[in-house]
Amino acid sequence: MSNILLNVNGIEVIYNHVILVLKGVSLQVPEGQVVALLGGNGAGKTTTLRAVSNLLAGERGEVTKGSIELRGERIEKLSPAQMVDRGVIQVMEGRHCFAHLTIEENLMTGAYTRQDGKAAVAQTLEKVYAYFPRLKTRRTSQAAYTSGGEQQMCAIGRALMANPKMVLLDEPSMGLAPQIVEEVFEIVKDLNTKEKVTFLLAEQNTNIALRYADYGYILENGRVVMDGEAKALRENEDVKEFYLGMGGGDRKSFKDVKSYKRRKRWLA
Repeated sequence: MSNILLNVNGIEVIYNHVILVLKGVSLQVPEGQVVALLGGNGAGKTTTLRAVSNLLAGERGEVTKGSIELRGERIEKLSPAQMVDRGVIQVMEGRHCFAHLTIEENLMTGAYTRQDGKAAVAQTLEKVYAYFPRLKTRRTSQAAYTSGGEQQMCAIGRALMANPKMVLLDEPSMGLAPQIVEEVFEIVKDLNTKEKVTFLLAEQNTNIALRYADYGYILENGRVVMDGEAKALRENEDVKEFYLGMGGGDRKSFKDVKSYKRRKRWLA
Protein backbone atom coordinates (compact mmCIF):
# COMPACT_ATOMS: atom_id res chain seq x y z
CA MET A 1 0.00 0.00 0.00
CA SER A 2 1.44 3.39 -1.00
CA ASN A 3 2.04 6.03 1.64
CA ILE A 4 -0.71 8.65 1.68
CA LEU A 5 0.85 11.98 0.74
CA LEU A 6 -2.34 14.07 0.80
CA ASN A 7 -5.51 13.41 2.79
CA VAL A 8 -8.53 15.66 2.25
CA ASN A 9 -11.27 14.86 4.74
CA GLY A 10 -14.82 16.21 4.40
CA ILE A 11 -13.97 19.80 3.42
CA GLU A 12 -16.53 22.51 2.77
CA VAL A 13 -15.52 25.66 0.90
CA ILE A 14 -17.46 28.91 0.93
CA TYR A 15 -16.85 31.95 -1.28
CA ASN A 16 -17.77 35.47 -0.14
CA HIS A 17 -19.15 34.01 3.12
CA VAL A 18 -22.31 32.85 1.34
CA ILE A 19 -21.64 30.63 -1.72
CA LEU A 20 -21.16 26.99 -0.73
CA VAL A 21 -19.07 25.33 -3.45
CA LEU A 22 -17.62 22.15 -1.91
CA LYS A 23 -19.93 20.03 0.24
CA GLY A 24 -17.91 17.48 2.17
CA VAL A 25 -15.23 16.49 -0.36
CA SER A 26 -12.90 13.69 0.74
CA LEU A 27 -10.02 12.22 -1.24
CA GLN A 28 -6.59 10.69 -0.82
CA VAL A 29 -3.48 11.01 -2.97
CA PRO A 30 -0.92 8.21 -2.45
CA GLU A 31 2.73 9.13 -2.90
CA GLY A 32 4.05 8.55 -6.42
CA GLN A 33 0.66 8.25 -8.13
CA VAL A 34 -1.40 10.25 -10.62
CA VAL A 35 -4.86 11.00 -9.23
CA ALA A 36 -7.52 12.64 -11.42
CA LEU A 37 -10.37 14.93 -10.34
CA LEU A 38 -13.07 14.62 -12.99
CA GLY A 39 -16.34 16.40 -13.68
CA GLY A 40 -17.92 19.14 -15.74
CA ASN A 41 -17.64 22.90 -15.46
CA GLY A 42 -18.53 24.13 -11.97
CA ALA A 43 -18.20 20.70 -10.35
CA GLY A 44 -15.62 22.00 -7.84
CA LYS A 45 -12.36 20.66 -9.29
CA THR A 46 -10.43 23.94 -9.33
CA THR A 47 -11.75 24.89 -5.91
CA THR A 48 -10.48 21.57 -4.52
CA LEU A 49 -7.00 22.25 -5.91
CA ARG A 50 -7.04 25.80 -4.53
CA ALA A 51 -8.06 24.49 -1.12
CA VAL A 52 -5.01 22.19 -1.13
CA SER A 53 -2.56 24.88 -2.34
CA ASN A 54 -4.15 27.53 -0.08
CA LEU A 55 -4.90 29.91 -2.94
CA LEU A 56 -8.55 30.32 -1.92
CA ALA A 57 -8.03 33.57 -0.02
CA GLY A 58 -7.17 35.41 -3.26
CA GLU A 59 -10.64 34.46 -4.54
CA ARG A 60 -12.37 35.36 -1.25
CA GLY A 61 -12.86 31.71 -0.42
CA GLU A 62 -12.14 29.67 2.70
CA VAL A 63 -12.29 26.12 4.01
CA THR A 64 -14.96 26.20 6.71
CA LYS A 65 -15.18 22.51 7.63
CA GLY A 66 -13.06 19.39 7.40
CA SER A 67 -9.29 18.97 7.29
CA ILE A 68 -6.43 18.77 4.78
CA GLU A 69 -3.28 16.90 5.75
CA LEU A 70 0.06 16.66 3.95
CA ARG A 71 2.07 13.73 5.33
CA GLY A 72 -0.04 13.92 8.49
CA GLU A 73 0.44 17.69 8.99
CA ARG A 74 -2.63 19.95 8.95
CA ILE A 75 -2.05 22.55 6.23
CA GLU A 76 -5.24 24.64 6.05
CA LYS A 77 -3.62 27.58 7.87
CA LEU A 78 -0.37 27.61 5.90
CA SER A 79 0.41 30.29 3.31
CA PRO A 80 0.90 29.41 -0.37
CA ALA A 81 4.62 30.16 0.09
CA GLN A 82 4.81 27.62 2.94
CA MET A 83 3.08 25.07 0.69
CA VAL A 84 5.78 25.65 -1.95
CA ASP A 85 8.42 25.07 0.75
CA ARG A 86 6.74 21.71 1.44
CA GLY A 87 6.94 20.79 -2.22
CA VAL A 88 3.32 21.42 -3.31
CA ILE A 89 3.11 23.45 -6.53
CA GLN A 90 -0.02 24.38 -8.50
CA VAL A 91 -0.07 24.84 -12.27
CA MET A 92 -2.98 27.20 -12.81
CA GLU A 93 -5.79 26.76 -15.31
CA GLY A 94 -5.03 28.83 -18.39
CA ARG A 95 -1.24 28.49 -17.97
CA HIS A 96 -0.50 32.06 -16.70
CA CYS A 97 2.97 32.43 -18.15
CA PHE A 98 4.63 35.83 -17.82
CA ALA A 99 3.97 37.13 -21.33
CA HIS A 100 6.84 39.65 -21.45
CA LEU A 101 9.48 37.16 -20.24
CA THR A 102 11.25 34.59 -22.40
CA ILE A 103 10.53 30.89 -21.96
CA GLU A 104 13.78 30.41 -20.04
CA GLU A 105 13.10 33.41 -17.80
CA ASN A 106 9.65 31.96 -17.07
CA LEU A 107 11.22 28.65 -16.11
CA MET A 108 13.76 30.34 -13.85
CA THR A 109 11.01 32.08 -11.87
CA GLY A 110 9.99 28.60 -10.68
CA ALA A 111 13.37 28.21 -8.98
CA TYR A 112 13.06 31.49 -7.05
CA THR A 113 12.65 29.76 -3.67
CA ARG A 114 15.43 27.21 -4.23
CA GLN A 115 18.34 27.40 -1.80
CA ASP A 116 20.52 24.56 -3.10
CA GLY A 117 22.76 26.65 -5.36
CA LYS A 118 23.03 27.68 -9.00
CA ALA A 119 24.54 24.39 -10.13
CA ALA A 120 21.53 22.40 -8.87
CA VAL A 121 19.13 24.87 -10.53
CA ALA A 122 21.03 24.61 -13.83
CA GLN A 123 20.84 20.82 -13.58
CA THR A 124 17.06 20.99 -13.06
CA LEU A 125 16.75 23.35 -16.03
CA GLU A 126 18.54 20.86 -18.28
CA LYS A 127 16.26 18.12 -16.98
CA VAL A 128 13.20 20.25 -17.85
CA TYR A 129 14.61 20.80 -21.36
CA ALA A 130 15.16 17.04 -21.68
CA TYR A 131 11.47 16.42 -20.94
CA PHE A 132 10.30 19.39 -23.02
CA PRO A 133 12.73 19.63 -25.99
CA ARG A 134 10.32 22.02 -27.68
CA LEU A 135 11.00 24.55 -24.91
CA LYS A 136 14.75 24.38 -25.49
CA THR A 137 14.32 25.46 -29.10
CA ARG A 138 12.07 28.36 -27.98
CA ARG A 139 14.07 29.30 -24.87
CA THR A 140 14.77 32.88 -26.06
CA SER A 141 11.24 33.54 -27.39
CA GLN A 142 8.84 35.71 -25.44
CA ALA A 143 6.11 33.56 -23.91
CA ALA A 144 3.43 35.76 -25.48
CA TYR A 145 4.58 34.63 -28.93
CA THR A 146 4.56 30.89 -28.26
CA SER A 147 1.71 28.45 -28.89
CA GLY A 148 -0.80 27.30 -26.27
CA GLY A 149 0.90 23.90 -26.09
CA GLU A 150 4.32 25.49 -25.53
CA GLN A 151 2.89 27.74 -22.82
CA GLN A 152 1.35 24.71 -21.07
CA MET A 153 4.70 22.93 -21.22
CA CYS A 154 6.35 26.08 -19.88
CA ALA A 155 3.90 26.24 -16.96
CA ILE A 156 4.56 22.59 -16.04
CA GLY A 157 8.31 23.07 -16.51
CA ARG A 158 8.22 26.14 -14.25
CA ALA A 159 6.56 24.03 -11.54
CA LEU A 160 9.27 21.37 -11.95
CA MET A 161 11.98 24.00 -11.42
CA ALA A 162 10.89 24.20 -7.76
CA ASN A 163 11.72 20.48 -7.25
CA PRO A 164 8.15 19.60 -6.24
CA LYS A 165 6.96 16.53 -4.38
CA MET A 166 3.41 17.02 -5.68
CA VAL A 167 2.09 19.03 -8.62
CA LEU A 168 -1.54 20.21 -8.72
CA LEU A 169 -2.37 20.39 -12.42
CA ASP A 170 -5.51 22.34 -13.36
CA GLU A 171 -7.12 21.60 -16.76
CA PRO A 172 -3.89 20.81 -18.67
CA SER A 173 -5.81 19.98 -21.87
CA MET A 174 -7.80 23.23 -22.00
CA GLY A 175 -7.62 24.90 -25.40
CA LEU A 176 -5.03 22.51 -26.80
CA ALA A 177 -5.12 20.40 -29.97
CA PRO A 178 -5.66 16.66 -29.30
CA GLN A 179 -2.13 15.78 -30.46
CA ILE A 180 -0.60 18.32 -28.03
CA VAL A 181 -2.84 17.04 -25.21
CA GLU A 182 -1.45 13.53 -25.78
CA GLU A 183 2.09 14.90 -25.74
CA VAL A 184 1.53 16.79 -22.46
CA PHE A 185 -0.05 13.78 -20.73
CA GLU A 186 2.75 11.48 -21.95
CA ILE A 187 5.27 13.84 -20.34
CA VAL A 188 3.23 13.96 -17.11
CA LYS A 189 3.24 10.15 -16.95
CA ASP A 190 6.97 10.13 -17.72
CA LEU A 191 7.65 12.58 -14.88
CA ASN A 192 5.55 10.47 -12.55
CA THR A 193 7.35 7.25 -13.48
CA LYS A 194 10.94 8.49 -13.71
CA GLU A 195 11.06 11.44 -11.31
CA LYS A 196 8.49 10.04 -8.84
CA VAL A 197 6.50 13.31 -8.91
CA THR A 198 2.97 12.87 -7.53
CA PHE A 199 0.19 14.52 -9.57
CA LEU A 200 -3.31 15.61 -8.59
CA LEU A 201 -4.91 16.81 -11.79
CA ALA A 202 -8.29 18.40 -12.46
CA GLU A 203 -9.53 17.57 -15.93
CA GLN A 204 -12.78 17.77 -17.92
CA ASN A 205 -11.43 15.42 -20.57
CA THR A 206 -12.39 12.25 -18.69
CA ASN A 207 -11.26 9.95 -21.48
CA ILE A 208 -7.61 10.99 -21.54
CA ALA A 209 -7.39 11.57 -17.78
CA LEU A 210 -8.48 8.00 -17.00
CA ARG A 211 -5.97 6.64 -19.51
CA TYR A 212 -3.05 8.22 -17.69
CA ALA A 213 -4.23 8.32 -14.06
CA ASP A 214 -3.96 5.57 -11.45
CA TYR A 215 -7.09 6.60 -9.56
CA GLY A 216 -10.01 8.92 -10.18
CA TYR A 217 -12.63 10.93 -8.31
CA ILE A 218 -15.75 12.21 -10.07
CA LEU A 219 -17.19 15.48 -8.72
CA GLU A 220 -20.64 16.88 -9.33
CA ASN A 221 -22.08 19.97 -7.68
CA GLY A 222 -19.32 20.08 -5.08
CA ARG A 223 -19.55 16.43 -4.01
CA VAL A 224 -17.56 13.31 -4.81
CA VAL A 225 -20.14 11.07 -6.46
CA MET A 226 -17.88 8.20 -7.49
CA ASP A 227 -14.26 7.12 -7.12
CA GLY A 228 -12.14 4.11 -7.96
CA GLU A 229 -9.16 2.75 -9.85
CA ALA A 230 -8.91 4.42 -13.26
CA LYS A 231 -9.34 1.09 -15.07
CA ALA A 232 -12.52 0.31 -13.11
CA LEU A 233 -13.96 3.77 -13.83
CA ARG A 234 -13.21 3.40 -17.55
CA GLU A 235 -15.22 0.17 -17.60
CA ASN A 236 -18.11 1.45 -15.44
CA GLU A 237 -21.31 1.65 -17.51
CA ASP A 238 -22.50 4.94 -15.99
CA VAL A 239 -19.11 6.61 -16.49
CA LYS A 240 -19.03 5.32 -20.07
CA GLU A 241 -22.44 6.82 -20.81
CA PHE A 242 -22.33 10.09 -18.92
CA TYR A 243 -18.64 11.01 -19.29
CA LEU A 244 -17.12 9.01 -22.14
CA GLY A 245 -20.09 9.04 -24.54
CA MET A 246 -19.76 5.30 -25.11
CA GLY A 247 -22.62 3.63 -23.27
CA GLY A 248 -26.37 3.58 -23.64
CA GLY A 249 -26.39 1.20 -26.59
CA ASP A 250 -29.85 -0.01 -25.57
CA ARG A 251 -31.43 3.41 -26.10
CA LYS A 252 -33.87 3.34 -29.00
CA SER A 253 -34.27 7.09 -29.48
CA PHE A 254 -32.95 10.42 -28.25
CA LYS A 255 -36.04 10.78 -26.03
CA ASP A 256 -34.58 8.08 -23.81
CA VAL A 257 -31.99 10.63 -22.68
CA LYS A 258 -34.67 11.60 -20.14
CA SER A 259 -33.53 8.54 -18.24
CA TYR A 260 -30.24 10.39 -17.53
CA LYS A 261 -31.24 11.68 -14.08
CA ARG A 262 -33.06 8.51 -13.16
CA ARG A 263 -30.21 6.20 -14.14
CA LYS A 264 -27.50 8.27 -12.52
CA ARG A 265 -27.55 5.92 -9.58
CA TRP A 266 -24.79 7.60 -7.59
CA LEU A 267 -26.94 10.74 -7.07
CA ALA A 268 -29.83 8.74 -5.62
